Amino acid sequence: MENKITNIELQKNNKNRVNIYIDESYAFSCDAEIIYRYGLKIGSNIDIKELKKVTDEDNFIKAKNSALRTIEKTYKSEKQIKDKLIKQGYDETVVLKTIGFLKEYDFINDYRYVDMYIKEKSASYGIQKMKYSLLMKGIPEEIINEKLQNIDKDLEREAAKKIALKKYNVLIKRELDSKNLYRKLYQHLLSKGYSYECIKSVVSEVLGNSYE
Repeated sequence: MENKITNIELQKNNKNRVNIYIDESYAFSCDAEIIYRYGLKIGSNIDIKELKKVTDEDNFIKAKNSALRTIEKTYKSEKQIKDKLIKQGYDETVVLKTIGFLKEYDFINDYRYVDMYIKEKSASYGIQKMKYSLLMKGIPEEIINEKLQNIDKDLEREAAKKIALKKYNVLIKRELDSKNLYRKLYQHLLSKGYSYECIKSVVSEVLGNSYE
């Protein structure tokens, strides 16, 4: 069955892709190259099923290649790849097919992503900040909680202590009041995502005093 193209519009977020309207209704999106390859224009009569097969395969190949190029530069979470492909103008069906391909061949793995993130950030962030950051990257909370609960509390405290000592050496040059020192060190560690108990213990040790 042939249908008439009633509009071809460039996508706002990706000028290399277009939206195709058939009989006044949105039908699908595709690479602009398809338009020139098949000589499509407003008023053209097309076999929508046959053209859809072509554009679906073309979209998948381009989406897959785009995702692989992104992963080559820096490892990404599943949601980060989804969001990028959607922003590039790919339909949900193509995005899900691409994500399925990436997961099947282990190009993306949120469990591994969290492991890598913790390894990279545990020397500078506390558990709370890491959790918040991972949630913002679209990692499921159950994965985050499972991984973060395995962090050695003693190692976390040692990292917090190093951060506190570094900050203390800067503050002590201009701040002599012990209460102000405590408050500023506390706020600094809090901003790094450490718990109240950890902060209280570390700051008291660094200052050589106990504070309530």
